[in-house]
Amino acid sequence: MSLGLALVLAGCGANTDTNKQDAASSATQPAASAPAASGEKTTPAATEPLEKVELTISAAASLTDAMKEIQTNFEQANPNVSLSFNFGASGALQQQIEQGAPADIFVSASAKNMKALVDENLIASSDQKNLLQNSLVAIVPADGTSAVASEKDLTNDGIKTVAIGIPESVPAGTYAKEALTNAKLWDQLEKKLVQGKDVRQVLQYVETGNADAGFVYKTDALTSKQVKIAFEVDKNSYTPANYPLGIIEGTKHRTEAEQFYAYLQTPEVLDIFAKYGFSIPK
Repeated sequence: MSLGLALVLAGCGANTDTNKQDAASSATQPAASAPAASGEKTTPAATEPLEKVELTISAAASLTDAMKEIQTNFEQANPNVSLSFNFGASGALQQQIEQGAPADIFVSASAKNMKALVDENLIASSDQKNLLQNSLVAIVPADGTSAVASEKDLTNDGIKTVAIGIPESVPAGTYAKEALTNAKLWDQLEKKLVQGKDVRQVLQYVETGNADAGFVYKTDALTSKQVKIAFEVDKNSYTPANYPLGIIEGTKHRTEAEQFYAYLQTPEVLDIFAKYGFSIPK
């Protein structure tokens, strides 16, 4: 073999090895992303969904119907927040909060119950305000025949039982006792009284005929076709039935609690309360 031919063959071998190494190196490198075609939209990275928060609302039983409508509207507008309601007598709800029961918002049917929690530093004074007002009425069964037009008529022999909320824990019962005491009829009627654990139970007693008459809020009377309002109690005979709203100091969801607190004071929500018979303090 001539010297020239040997050199040519050696060069070809070297080129072949280099090409193999380049190919192997290219195979181990990650492929470059192809550029998007002109006008093609790129998909952004998915965002993390907002964490679901559940707020617990301890609210007077007389707020049940209005709050259910408000709940639907609020949750539709705020899908990351769900509302869990604990309805009951304001005095019982106050005790639950004092004993550490979980709650984020308290809506009381009595300023007295709210003041107690503020005094105990369970609700900050700056985190509560008067939201609504209600009025006390006497009701009788819708198909009843007894003529009741005043507190005095409740003493008639045809009225065997009169239902009221437990005065120590149910604000409507407290107001009813106050009005009857001012009318000098409490002692005379006491033997006829049947006490309910909250204002909704009083309503049920009259609806079912287990009581011939009862004292409830006007808002409760308007929810039932089984009762009728016999008379409205003179507002000067009992403490104003105010409904204060407050944020529980120990809430674990301060941002969402403040959001719902503010929402309850918006014109559209106050219109819902008015539809159910509540009045808005001036």
